[in-house]
Amino acid sequence: MDPREAARRFARTWEIGWATHDQALLATLYAEGCVHRSMPFRPVHQGKTELTDYLAWSFATEEIVRVRFGEPLVDGRTAVVEFLVHAAEDGQPVTLAGCAFVTFDEEGLVSESRDYWHTAEGHVELTSPR
Repeated sequence: MDPREAARRFARTWEIGWATHDQALLATLYAEGCVHRSMPFRPVHQGKTELTDYLAWSFATEEIVRVRFGEPLVDGRTAVVEFLVHAAEDGQPVTLAGCAFVTFDEEGLVSESRDYWHTAEGHVELTSPR
């Protein structure tokens, strides 16, 4: 497994999967026993089923305008990638900017992931992701 290629695949697939709310596509990136944390104080999602349930909940009220992921930074089997999402929630424009921290297993699937992100009202342009 080439961690750089796994990280690029992760970023490309998330761009497409988030923009189309395709939970099944996103689930192909993750190992069966994966652990996902979205924000530090939210519950941990263990396994693909909990992850896809979380994605369905997250996507339920979100209307996507644009999704961009930057070039991943890779060290060993761990990668960090920035993302920027322009969406609408309850008809109001919102920007979500953040980072995903991802660790890959020997097959190049995500064994652990963690997201940190913030939102701002309106569609804000940022210089990142790179």
